[in-house]
Amino acid sequence: MAKDKPLGKVSHYFDKAMVAVIKLDGGLKVGDEVKFVKGEEEFSQTIDSMQIEHESIKSAKKGQETAVKVNQPAREGTLVYKA
Repeated sequence: MAKDKPLGKVSHYFDKAMVAVIKLDGGLKVGDEVKFVKGEEEFSQTIDSMQIEHESIKSAKKGQETAVKVNQPAREGTLVYKA
């Protein structure tokens, strides 16, 4: 896992809404399977929906920040990988 390049990093996490904002270093689209990793904690999930500025999108590219609904808490600094 350590040699894989992260797809992005969580820059904000909204705990009440269970939404993580990911600053992307690569492309991401609805339906992608991703893994969230921070220290010993990790979980995988499929991206069901994404938003930029409260607008639903199907894909995002490198450099964008996109909000995704998460199944578990994903604190700031959590790395995101393609699963």
